Amino acid sequence: MICVIATIRLAEGRRDDFLAEFGKIVPDVLAENGCLAYQPMVDLPTEVGAQVPQRPDVVTVVERWESVEALEAHLMAPHMLEYRKRVRELVAESSLAILEPA
Repeated sequence: MICVIATIRLAEGRRDDFLAEFGKIVPDVLAENGCLAYQPMVDLPTEVGAQVPQRPDVVTVVERWESVEALEAHLMAPHMLEYRKRVRELVAESSLAILEPA
């Protein structure tokens, strides 16, 4: 099992637009072979001192996959290729952390 943390910085003020598009692909992704979890998350305001400052234009996607091969297939799935075209103007930058249990 692997875990993926995708950090997506959006164009200012476009988070709701992005989340609307993202919500459309979630059922397709959850139906993919090897997908164990796939959920967008946003910063929760708290008083926890170690927390990073709130980021109103960031969405963090928490994913779990059975294998790197399942993740690689996901990245090339037709619904993902179409999704990337639809959100291209909304996304300023993105990064992935691909993790395995220690």
